[in-house]
Amino acid sequence: MTYAWELALSAFLISLTLQTITIKYSKKFNLFIDSHLDEKPQKFHDDSTPRAGGIGILLGMIAVLFTPIGWKLLISMILAFLSGIFEDFHRSMQPKVRLILQMIAAGAAILLTHSVITYLGLGIYLPYLIAIIFSIFSIVGLMNAMNIIDGFNGLASGATLLILFSLGHTALLVGDKGMIDMILIVWSAVFAFFIVNFPKGKIFLGDGGAYLIGFVVALIGIFLASTYPAISPWYILAILGYPVWEVLFSIYRKLRAGRSPLQPDAYHLHMLVYRHITKNNPLTSLVLLGGYAPFILLSSLFPHNSKANILILLIFIVCYVFFYRFLSKKENAR
Repeated sequence: MTYAWELALSAFLISLTLQTITIKYSKKFNLFIDSHLDEKPQKFHDDSTPRAGGIGILLGMIAVLFTPIGWKLLISMILAFLSGIFEDFHRSMQPKVRLILQMIAAGAAILLTHSVITYLGLGIYLPYLIAIIFSIFSIVGLMNAMNIIDGFNGLASGATLLILFSLGHTALLVGDKGMIDMILIVWSAVFAFFIVNFPKGKIFLGDGGAYLIGFVVALIGIFLASTYPAISPWYILAILGYPVWEVLFSIYRKLRAGRSPLQPDAYHLHMLVYRHITKNNPLTSLVLLGGYAPFILLSSLFPHNSKANILILLIFIVCYVFFYRFLSKKENAR
């Protein structure tokens, strides 16, 4: 375990050092800069800020090469990161190309690590080919979900830290030392970014960083659920409830309004919380993470129980919808 903590410390220091270097040289050479003058619905910052936090996280995660399955993930992690970094360079990548890169990254990772969800709990099994497609879809979906909730300082990275804490606890319960080591390393690399991003927002995740952490979190969850039958897939879904439901609900409300689900807007939950409750960037993240954390904690108590996690997920969805409607009424009144 001492060796694992040394790897985790290395991941933290590498990530933190790269965050500092990126902040300094991005501003000096005007690279990766997200201008506060740009007119974008998701802009909630007052200074031009580099959006390349994913660089430090990726290089910090290199330490996973020393874990049992980590070396199998290097190319996949790089592909996941590359699917977003071009946007951070302000060089547009066609959505089709981005999706293909993400699918290749997800497909390679699940095949190399044998992380395929064939059992959905409650006696439901998937044919292997369908299970592969389902697993790829799940990883790509969470990659994009993390990008969607990446709207305020510490929100996406804070949610990731909470989720990884739960996954680490579950890995400890089943005695998977290699996975515990990997989670420690990833947690440390993300935490180094978090302390630079929250509360001051000196650097942003960027698309590359958001896709990367979504990819790794999804893969860890699928690996645990597919390797250990005692771990319910519904537990994995429940602890990912906020980013997953944010995507599904956003698709629903945009289609209902006659808009494309791919078109960005200013009506995500975190944006409404900012406008009508906090009017403060880091406080918005604290409010949302504070509401999300109890559900992760509850699910962590029942990682083996599908029915309990389905109930927890349904309660979360009901709370989300009522809260959103409350804020939506304030938005309409304004």
